[in-house]
Amino acid sequence: MATSPAPSLPTAPRQVLRLAVGAESLVVPIESVHEILEVGRLTAMPQSPALLRGVMNLRGAVVPVIDLAARFGMPPTALGRRSAIVVVEVAGDETQERLTAGMLVDAVYEVLEFDSEQVEAVPSLGVRLPPGFIAGMVNLPSGYAALLSLEQILSPSDLAERIGAAQQAGA
Repeated sequence: MATSPAPSLPTAPRQVLRLAVGAESLVVPIESVHEILEVGRLTAMPQSPALLRGVMNLRGAVVPVIDLAARFGMPPTALGRRSAIVVVEVAGDETQERLTAGMLVDAVYEVLEFDSEQVEAVPSLGVRLPPGFIAGMVNLPSGYAALLSLEQILSPSDLAERIGAAQQAGA
């Protein structure tokens, strides 16, 4: 008796939040996003690198705000009308189990849905973001967008090392 091949299971669609940092079109997994806030009052931290824009009070919790442009090696974000803070929670590392942080971005656009098989490999040429910060490229109707690897960008040990180095240099 001949058996028919098992039907391939459709992949579950993924939802992402599309945002911009400079001219870069980026997406982050929606399950990591807690909320999107207008840029409000931030408390600057002395002797901290440009990537740490400051800290904010989020319902009684102190949350660091990372300037994604500065984190990517670009000039720090100039606050504009569409600037926003995207509050995310990601898995940490050996330093800290989970990290809640705000990411300062130039604009937040929309929530999009795509199939997992639409994620393509990161090309070796033509990508302006640091290697390791991109989990893949997603072909959206508006063009390609980089799927960010939040665990790499917001690695607690890497951020602590960079902040510590800036404080040592300023001491």
